[in-house]
Amino acid sequence: MPYMFLNGGGMRGGPLHYLLGGAPLIAAIRTAPLYRLYSVGDRYPALQLAADGPEPGAAGSAIAGEVYDLPLDLLRDDLLPAEPPELELGVIKLGDGTAALGMILRRPCPAVDDLTDITAFGGWRAYLERRSGSGTWLSARQSLAVRPLDPFCRVRPPD
Repeated sequence: MPYMFLNGGGMRGGPLHYLLGGAPLIAAIRTAPLYRLYSVGDRYPALQLAADGPEPGAAGSAIAGEVYDLPLDLLRDDLLPAEPPELELGVIKLGDGTAALGMILRRPCPAVDDLTDITAFGGWRAYLERRSGSGTWLSARQSLAVRPLDPFCRVRPPD
């Protein structure tokens, strides 16, 4: 069965965790320090290799997530159809040197007008906890000073 790295709503406690159908958690782990993490309108996270990103030379970071051992039919029939169209299946390099499947920002970068670089938070859960102030999954948009991106994945100049 394939290992799948999850870093959004499919993680434990997340609103999409039920889609995993009881698949076993293999590890709470970080990616290798190669990625940038974006919030897409505070609806879901999007990983992107820093080398593929909008800022030439931007450093990557290790992003928190969870690895699950998923039956292929569950991945194909339940999890992938629930993913947003701005994401695609890719291979994620993990901090321990292994790799797993995972969702990444589609290439070329889609025209999304609400991407926000949240890499500094180290993960989606940490970002949501900071936004909500309660340590729970965010249910409504709240403001937080982070760096937004324009629709063509170029960093917008600071205000």
